[in-house]
Amino acid sequence: MFGNSKSKIITDENKINEVLTRGIENIYPSKDFLKAKLMKGERVSIYLGIDPTGPTLHLGHIIPILRLAKLQKLGHQIILLMGDITATIGDPTDKTATRKKISHDEVMQNLKEYKKQASKFISFKGDNPALFKFNSEWFGKMSFVDSLELASHATVDQMMKRDMFQRREQEGKQIYVHEILYPLMQGYDSVAMDVDGEIGGNDQTFNMLVGRDFMKTFKNKEKFVIATKLLVDSSGQKMGKTDGNAVALDQTPEDMFGKVMSWSDELITHGFEIITDVPMAEVQKMADDLIAGANPKAMKMRLAREIVKMCHGEKAATEAESAFEATFSRGEFPIDAKIITAKKENKLIDVLVDKKIVNSKMEFRRLVEAGAVSDYPDQKISNFNETMGEKERKIKIGKKTFVILKPE
Repeated sequence: MFGNSKSKIITDENKINEVLTRGIENIYPSKDFLKAKLMKGERVSIYLGIDPTGPTLHLGHIIPILRLAKLQKLGHQIILLMGDITATIGDPTDKTATRKKISHDEVMQNLKEYKKQASKFISFKGDNPALFKFNSEWFGKMSFVDSLELASHATVDQMMKRDMFQRREQEGKQIYVHEILYPLMQGYDSVAMDVDGEIGGNDQTFNMLVGRDFMKTFKNKEKFVIATKLLVDSSGQKMGKTDGNAVALDQTPEDMFGKVMSWSDELITHGFEIITDVPMAEVQKMADDLIAGANPKAMKMRLAREIVKMCHGEKAATEAESAFEATFSRGEFPIDAKIITAKKENKLIDVLVDKKIVNSKMEFRRLVEAGAVSDYPDQKISNFNETMGEKERKIKIGKKTFVILKPE
């Protein structure tokens, strides 16, 4: 279906094992099933679907893209699918409220840079080019009768077993029909492209397995599913654009470096595993060293450097590291600090939580009690109810967060 590739299929067992283990949460129907398929030298087609609900890719997207890149180097057909129709509906995964709908024009505007950004990791040229597809190719032709036929292959009970729907029911929140239909649409992508497999974050497992069921129903074919580990914060929450803590590919090298350095120490070895190619033996040694009490700063600096190098190149990574050292290690206030405007009578605690500078009021109070919030450079803030004030202020939060407050 996808044409003939001139590339040779590589069956190096070590490389295949790396693909099947590093950063991987689960493989369906099993790791052994997929390994046997790859070791035979059989060329497989596998896709990653992305709903362009924001104007840039971020590191969360890069986790499965890096796995696709390895499969492409082994000679397999990879596909980057833009969910330009599904994005207008909104994936309900992990959402305790209905997503805001966006227009198709907004979606197409959002994805303008996606292919260019993805091309830093996978190739759309050469003997084995990646394919860049849109699911409007089939959903744009589907009639209402076709949609009803598709819906007849799933039950409401099956869809309602999803955790987020059960939570909404318990909280008395609405569940809309289009949200229940979303997994069916994602599942049909596999059928429309007649792929061998799909890859995505482990939060997409339910949707990907619907596609696996559909492949058996419509194509009498066993589809494999690779569920990758997620980039999560110290509380276990996925880091993404919704929570405002994503590292976006359109960020400057300096911003990207600083954002990684703001991660908790617990993320260091996890980040190395899922977002870099640093050998796992080195990653394990770092994990052992951290347990033994090693200073994590040098490791985190290396992680930030590796990520920036991957996204922007070696020179940019070196310059970003130098800028970080100058800004934070020497105590300088960054010239690109975030500017926040709010009414002068607004409480500082409310403004910083609302703008996602701190995660919660409880965290703000804890930071104040620890003496970690100050008017730059070192005038500590001790009043939980302090207001914005009438004059512009520079605020330092912890060691690495700097903001400029401008009263309206």
